Amino acid sequence: MTARALFVTATGTDVGKTHVSCALLSHWRGQGRAVDALKPVLSGFAPDEAADTDAGRLLQALGRPVDGPHLDAMSPHRFGPPLSPDQAARAEGRALTAEAVIATARAFLQRTAAEVALVEGVGGAMVPIDEHHTVLDVIDALSVPVLLVADDGLGTLSHTLCAHRALTARGLAVFTALNLRHADAPDPAAQLRSLRAHLAGPVEPYEDGARLAAALDVWPAFSSR
Repeated sequence: MTARALFVTATGTDVGKTHVSCALLSHWRGQGRAVDALKPVLSGFAPDEAADTDAGRLLQALGRPVDGPHLDAMSPHRFGPPLSPDQAARAEGRALTAEAVIATARAFLQRTAAEVALVEGVGGAMVPIDEHHTVLDVIDALSVPVLLVADDGLGTLSHTLCAHRALTARGLAVFTALNLRHADAPDPAAQLRSLRAHLAGPVEPYEDGARLAAALDVWPAFSSR
């Protein structure tokens, strides 16, 4: 693996993982860097709306067409039902294992020629992949630094602390980004103060790709890889 790799996960579903990932990819591309991305598992996929799915948005951020071959490369394990991967696979009568997801991600990281490569998870850090494993087990097997995207809405403190504790208990390096997206959210400065008081590792607001990329570029866990 030659690329600087980062696993993007979140405190829950619809927190903004893909939005943040796309912003980072677009910024790095604008700097002339070679970038790559993989979302190995995707549920809630509708073929007739592929451009608006997470896989489609990531492909567009990379400047690639949203077509069959590129969708297969971006998200090989795709499911229609908007459920956790284990439930979505079961609903379609298909098999999915964490081992298969890990193998997909490892192969991607080994073959990519990019300078920076993102692997984006599905749902939150503790979403089940199969009957015995979660997204956390996939991240642990890859052993790459983690970007934890947190929502700025009410309740985020507990959700973020729980996700962060689960990740760091595996010895993973975690950078937390508080996604400032709700106009009626609690005071973001107060949220950041509380998170920084309780969490080891960097905690920064997410406002745009350029600022987050600049912070990541000086984070030793990522910049020294």
